[in-house]
Amino acid sequence: MSVVRSKICGITRIEDALLAAEAGADAIGLVFYDKSPRAVDVRQARAIVAALPPFVTSVGLFVNASRCELNEILEVVPLDLLQFHGDETAVDCAGYHRPYIKALRVRPGEDVRARCAEFPQAAGILLDTFVPGVPGGTGEAFDWSLVPQDSGCPIILAGGLTPENVGAAIRQVRPWAVDVSGGVEASKGIKDAGKVRAFVEAVRAS
Repeated sequence: MSVVRSKICGITRIEDALLAAEAGADAIGLVFYDKSPRAVDVRQARAIVAALPPFVTSVGLFVNASRCELNEILEVVPLDLLQFHGDETAVDCAGYHRPYIKALRVRPGEDVRARCAEFPQAAGILLDTFVPGVPGGTGEAFDWSLVPQDSGCPIILAGGLTPENVGAAIRQVRPWAVDVSGGVEASKGIKDAGKVRAFVEAVRAS
């Protein structure tokens, strides 16, 4: 049985990035989307990435960003991995000299396997909850039985995960990794130390 990785997304403060790292999270997520309550600017993001200890992956989350905007951010912030949460095609996600993951919002009746196949160069596919008009961070879970067991690529499970339900999610889906934001917060963009530690511990125990 493989070890399931964990990512704490929506980091806005250095202390929360260090908290995630110390708790044992494998990655932290920085949101470059102005409409999100967890958005960071380039200055914040650069300081957070600079403070990370070794072997903690920095992930930048983007929603339909222009190629010019994204390249400008990458010139200043040395992100390890890109996460695309909008309507990007496989061509849109490529060409940044960084591995990427593509987020897909799951809804009943959808062929998840076929959608994953649209992004053959993706390092992984993140499955999140479909809520009309919202690209992510809804805090709502979707029906985990919709996740195919033979998707053909690493699956990152997101959407409404908490320290209380992540163990059950992992046992049912067996994803490569899990991604949490609101489920470990004291308020939007501010992480709760106890919840972060409990989440990572639950992932490791699964």
